[in-house]
Amino acid sequence: MIPIVALVDRIRWDRDYGDAEFQLGYWDRVMRRIVRVPMRRVHVEPGERFSFEAVEDDGSVHNVPFHRAREVWRNGVLVWRRHGPEEAMTRSPDRLQAERESSIRLRPKHPRDSR
Repeated sequence: MIPIVALVDRIRWDRDYGDAEFQLGYWDRVMRRIVRVPMRRVHVEPGERFSFEAVEDDGSVHNVPFHRAREVWRNGVLVWRRHGPEEAMTRSPDRLQAERESSIRLRPKHPRDSR
């Protein structure tokens, strides 16, 4: 998966890819849910690799660490997602096991694993 900082840079600097309506979803610790903000209201200082500023609908500004970024939407389609530890509490044990198994199957086999 592409790191969120690299994806935000691509949205900002790749004209072909960035010419779309983007939303960034981040985990709000107070509301305990993912909050989606249009990318035009997300501000990243040049060279910043730790956090971004998100301007909410009410005009309030939040400084959000990149590790709380959870989703990126492009023209209404989810293009990037990272599950956070808070979501593990809301997923059933069966779903967690299925996710673990699918992620194990998706990992490429290393040549020395066949020994």
